[in-house]
Amino acid sequence: MRPGQRIAINNAGGYVPGLNSVLLGVLRAAANLGWEVVGIRDGFDGLLFPERYREGGIVTLSLESAEAVSASGTPILGTAACSDPFHVRTVNADYQVEEVDRSDELLGKICEQKIDAVISVAGMQPLSILFKLRRKGLNSICVPASVENNVAATQLSFGFNSTLSCIVELLENARHAAQSSRKIGVVEVLGEHTGWLALQSGIATGADAVLIPEIPYDLGKVARKLRDQLASGLQHALVVVAEGARALNHSRNEVEAACADSFKASLAPLATGTESSYVIERSGRVAETVGLELQRLVDHQTYPLALGQLIKGGALTAVDRQLGIAYGAAAVRAIHAHQNGVLVSFQPPEVKFVPLAEAINKIRTIPADSVFIETARWLGICLGD
Repeated sequence: MRPGQRIAINNAGGYVPGLNSVLLGVLRAAANLGWEVVGIRDGFDGLLFPERYREGGIVTLSLESAEAVSASGTPILGTAACSDPFHVRTVNADYQVEEVDRSDELLGKICEQKIDAVISVAGMQPLSILFKLRRKGLNSICVPASVENNVAATQLSFGFNSTLSCIVELLENARHAAQSSRKIGVVEVLGEHTGWLALQSGIATGADAVLIPEIPYDLGKVARKLRDQLASGLQHALVVVAEGARALNHSRNEVEAACADSFKASLAPLATGTESSYVIERSGRVAETVGLELQRLVDHQTYPLALGQLIKGGALTAVDRQLGIAYGAAAVRAIHAHQNGVLVSFQPPEVKFVPLAEAINKIRTIPADSVFIETARWLGICLGD
């Protein structure tokens, strides 16, 4: 690549702990090549809506400024949880809200800024958006970031390890609370389609049962496990549930349907089903469902608890700190090697570049022969099957 290359970096997805460490890796690697690095605020909003930012939507970045900011602090460039240049909400001449495609305008603004390539830190859904932008001409390099570790093309997404460590700490507190109150704690963690967080945190904290989306559960079997444990003299238990866990042979548990929140229904009459796009907040529904049913089956008091977005507030771990810096440096290396439209993928012991076409429309779920599932079974953790 020519000297004086100008590259950009943005956080194209939602928040994960320690996003600044990826930025630091990009800046250090780019400094070695004499390249200029700029940041785009809030995904691509900094280019599409520059008027929103007092100091401009494009940030000139220096290695000194990045190193002065904690890697675990607030992201310098913000995040883009709801940003999609193909579907930008606007108000038309008739004062009606509509979605318009501003992708061509975005690519034009990138050219105006003389940006040669864009490094985007992105999760599963934003990767599909970046793939479409790549097909329209964007020179795009992506870094996988996901607290649920659900990006299929890599073994470890940035942000997962820090989130897992935070959950383990919170589950330890939940276990102590269950022990002191002599109750069964039912704790729900993130994981709509995959159970990496639930399973690995459950193993780390010695949970009595773990329910994950990959294994439909039979609460009767979980109840038998808990009854045997209570009969042995222990008066408490810990059950970890992924938010996407589903009952065996039931698309919608009867107890779950009975737990529809009347207040939410009054705000949005269609917000009573778990699959409806009108649902205001699903967090905690599975914990409440499983908790109430286990209390009936085991005849022992339970308390449901949903950790929700709280798990993203933990400290950045050493694993994620070095992974983020390595991912950032590898993204610069990909540009230098004339790679385009690729995802930086950690496939131990190597970091590889995977075409975006192979990284989208897939979910990294837990395989049936996973060492984590085998370990859980040997530890006597009930998986509900």
